[in-house]
Amino acid sequence: MRYPRLAILTMLALTPVMAGAQSDQPTNDAPNPYNTVSNYFKLPEGRTWGSTSAVDIDKDGRSIWVAERCGTNSCLDRATGKMSDLPTVLKFDASGKLVKSFGAGLLIFPHGIYVDKDGNLWVTDGQDDAPVPARGGGAGRGAAGGAAGGAAGGGRAAAPSGPIGPRPGATHGNQVFKFSPDGKVLLTLGKPGGAAAPDYFYQPNDVIVAPNGDIFVSEGHGAGNNRILKFDKTGKFIKEWGKLGPGPGEFDQPHALAFDSRGRLFVGDRNNNRVQVFDQDGKFIEEFRQFSRPSGIFIKNDILYVADSESESVSQNHNGWKRGIRWGSVKDGKIAGYIPDPETRGRPDFTGTSAAEGVAVDSQGNIYGAEVGPKAVKKYTKK
Repeated sequence: MRYPRLAILTMLALTPVMAGAQSDQPTNDAPNPYNTVSNYFKLPEGRTWGSTSAVDIDKDGRSIWVAERCGTNSCLDRATGKMSDLPTVLKFDASGKLVKSFGAGLLIFPHGIYVDKDGNLWVTDGQDDAPVPARGGGAGRGAAGGAAGGAAGGGRAAAPSGPIGPRPGATHGNQVFKFSPDGKVLLTLGKPGGAAAPDYFYQPNDVIVAPNGDIFVSEGHGAGNNRILKFDKTGKFIKEWGKLGPGPGEFDQPHALAFDSRGRLFVGDRNNNRVQVFDQDGKFIEEFRQFSRPSGIFIKNDILYVADSESESVSQNHNGWKRGIRWGSVKDGKIAGYIPDPETRGRPDFTGTSAAEGVAVDSQGNIYGAEVGPKAVKKYTKK
């Protein structure tokens, strides 16, 4: 009897620490030391922002890269099947001036972006060009990357509710592109139009590159696969992990990726309302729930920034949590600051995505939020 009792006492002693690191209590009261700067970025005359979820900082630490959806929420006109002729990948200098753009006709639904140590751009294209099915047809479910809410426990943990790729007629999209800083395509991952597991991709969300060149892609935006795929620097497949579910190492919309200073991989597991942490071989280390529902994540100097664009609006399982950007140290998990979404309405009056979905931080500590619903990119500067 002595050993079971010791085990129980040990478990009880550890419980407060684990609860503090994985709190399900809303964290809406942290200070906001930032001012909002709207309309900071200057687009060419006649062009307006479309939906944006992809924002990152150039290797110079000050310039900003954004991937934008051609003035709407897709660069493909599904009624005609034609692609927009607008460039989708945009570079702004520190004053907000547009200095470079490329990618016209290449990306349907730019979703995630990453700038590697050499200044190259990696962008995920999260949709395809499959024809829209007739009314009542089921083949197109998941095409728009829907974000259905989960059950009270966090994730849906149910059978996939849509195609896992490729969809009939898809010939374009569902890939990951590596661009030079001047827009030359250096590498492409995935089959045009998408591919089913064990091949790839269907709905790739984000991409990140380790210092040794290994490439990580998160996949699954409302239907089909929920996994992380790992490739070497040449694009050769190494391994994958994850499946639909709420448990450790399982995912329900692995929406965003980041590394800390120790090389640990952070995954914004959006529909499970948590950030999971892994080593680069896919071994689960820990999770954080106090940063709210993660649409976008970014780590700078071991401070984790998390953008929540869906709580109490798109999501039906995260009541009490407010949308906005939260941040805190990955070492102790404490929330240090919070920029609230100015849109305070929730269900049933408001059901859209709001505030930042993508987030990035420059060398001066300025925060940038890329917004899908409001169709904007905002800059936040310290007061």
